[in-house]
Amino acid sequence: MKLNLCCQLLKTSLGRFSTISTRQISSNIVQKQNDIFNKEFKRQQNAVGRIEKINVTYKGLPEDAELIMNKNLSTPYNCAQHMSEMLCDRSVLALIDGVKLWDMHRPLESDCELQLLHFYDSDPYHSNRTFWRSCSIMLGSVLSNAFKDNVEVQLHSFPSPNVKSGSFVYDVQLSGVDNWKPTSAELRVLSAEMVKLAYEAVPFERLSISQDLAEALFEHNKYKLEQIPSIVQQSIDGKVIVYRIKDHIDISRGPMMSNTNHLGRCTIAAVSFRFFLSPPSCLLSSNATTCCHSLSIYIYVDYVIVSHS
Repeated sequence: MKLNLCCQLLKTSLGRFSTISTRQISSNIVQKQNDIFNKEFKRQQNAVGRIEKINVTYKGLPEDAELIMNKNLSTPYNCAQHMSEMLCDRSVLALIDGVKLWDMHRPLESDCELQLLHFYDSDPYHSNRTFWRSCSIMLGSVLSNAFKDNVEVQLHSFPSPNVKSGSFVYDVQLSGVDNWKPTSAELRVLSAEMVKLAYEAVPFERLSISQDLAEALFEHNKYKLEQIPSIVQQSIDGKVIVYRIKDHIDISRGPMMSNTNHLGRCTIAAVSFRFFLSPPSCLLSSNATTCCHSLSIYIYVDYVIVSHS
């Protein structure tokens, strides 16, 4: 059945759209998640104890440098602050000792050699993959907050980035929605929310947590709960990596880009339905009828890198 759900599904500041969310249950879940995140973040900071110094050897423009930083407190972004505003603005992620990719806001753990990667490197492969991965997290954040209160949104997962396709994806389940055919106005609303989030330059906050804590964070999301044991099993240290932008928290091994402002213009071009049996990883044809459906949002970025200087 074809539906025009422009007024029925999305909430936005445009005239006929709802502007106030009254989904108290969802708000309580988000608040609880952030309380857990904040408490664990503070606990880990307090566990650092006596401040130790580390030597960071920076390699790159504008010139190589030797920096004395604080172990388990100072981040690559802090290093960039000591050297150049340009480095702060353009750096997407860090490379430690020439081998390990590192988030810009993740504390450094020992003496190291530091390189700061960006989109204008001769080989921006890692920066590009980090960009697409980060955009999927941003899309999950937008979708979590875009719909009206009568539509329950369950985030499922996002595939590894496919740089060649020039797109990023997030799979979500929408309850009570039958074959949503979004209008061009709805797609513009979602695109505008992505651009708004980018404009706010929100940093990606990283936290490594235990399985028990991860399960507490996502106790209301059956898909995330199902994924956590496998993530722990594949992890070297038995931990789960989560990221936060604003009040949105999601699972990813990362790394993520330094902040949302690295996304310039983007257009949400298509929505497609995929059908699943339980477990959700069992993919069936689109004409299946005796199963729940998940919504796959495909985003095509029309201009990836936009200078904000």
